Amino acid sequence: MPTLEPHYSAVVIGGGQAGLSASHYLKEHGIDHVVFEKKTMAHKWREQRWDAFCLVTPNWQCQLPDHPYDGKDPHGFMVRDEIIGYVERFIRKVDAPVFEHTAVTALEKAGDLYRVETLAGTVTADSVILATSLYSDPAIPRAAERLPDSIMQLHTADYRNSDQLPEGGVIVVGSGQSGCQIAEDLHLAGRKVHMVTGNAPRCARFYRGRDVVDWLSDVGQYDITVEHDGMGKKKHDTNHYLTGRDGGRDIDLRKFALEGMALYGRMSGVSNGKMLFEPNLKANLDGADRVYNGINALIDRHIAANNIDAPAGSPYVPLWEPEIEPTEIDLVAEGVGAVIWATGFRPDWSFVALPIFDGTGYPVHRHGVTSVDGAYVLGMPWLWTWGSGRFLSVGKDAEYVVGQLVERLANDRSVLKQAANG
Repeated sequence: MPTLEPHYSAVVIGGGQAGLSASHYLKEHGIDHVVFEKKTMAHKWREQRWDAFCLVTPNWQCQLPDHPYDGKDPHGFMVRDEIIGYVERFIRKVDAPVFEHTAVTALEKAGDLYRVETLAGTVTADSVILATSLYSDPAIPRAAERLPDSIMQLHTADYRNSDQLPEGGVIVVGSGQSGCQIAEDLHLAGRKVHMVTGNAPRCARFYRGRDVVDWLSDVGQYDITVEHDGMGKKKHDTNHYLTGRDGGRDIDLRKFALEGMALYGRMSGVSNGKMLFEPNLKANLDGADRVYNGINALIDRHIAANNIDAPAGSPYVPLWEPEIEPTEIDLVAEGVGAVIWATGFRPDWSFVALPIFDGTGYPVHRHGVTSVDGAYVLGMPWLWTWGSGRFLSVGKDAEYVVGQLVERLANDRSVLKQAANG
């Protein structure tokens, strides 16, 4: 562990891939800095991923600063231990000045400086980068408190495999990427799965002879910024569900239904031992398929416009339709033994005493630069592009943010020098 200095040019809060990417560029510019991490560097990859976890984007999209994927399968999908290895090699390469197990308890402006209180002591800084992401604390609805005591409850952050669950059926609440992949994991293990859907979109894995991600990269989707028409709301959208498991494939909840998985609309509550649902299962499935077909149609137009020789494609046709819209399930009567909450995470900005947030608690910024001079954010979905916050573009965002920080420091020091010279 490095020695804690009383003052730094920059303080980075968060030691995940975003914070480490920022440290990489700060070192490159010769900026003295420190990184505070309340747990361990990249701990979520080690501690909050299930056994069968794998990337949902191809390995070639792993583009951390000076650390691109260099394995033998660029169009494959790294599994959990391979991802951890990739991240650990990045950690060693960056060799950041990190204080692990050191939570920041308060961040405030103190004149022209920032005052940063931590479990290791208090420091001041000329600038600060908040790289804590939006995935700090598991989000579990208050309705969970009304479930029968006999039912085991887990958040996706704590799920590892089907063997850790008691006998009986399993309800997965939430149909985003994690929820759908865990539902598939349980389904493949032979468990009776009850899938509670939401408005998450889905995407094909392969279309017209290539991975859809490859097509979308060629189309330029990953370069579209959040300032493009209609993109501003994307920062709050749920990710498309698909999987890289076993070489990659679609996740089709309708197919699972044909194979015995029970599907429901959005959860509306829990009462008297029953979980209650909105009658919107069909709408949720249709909405996901609309996005699926819309992405494929975008690829069709790209192929036609560029006269690309590719296999024929066609719209997805539903394999199954719900005959009824179930509005409740009696948990004990149906033999449910566990509920997995795939309901996402909440950010923790409680220590930040800076006026940088909007009415929803989301930091207001432009490409990571906030309205408070010297305060920056990094590592969030759609910080600037679709790849922000992920291995693809978090490094690009870090390079930009650090560039802005360096320019500000240079201007401030120039002003001070001029003042000192009279």
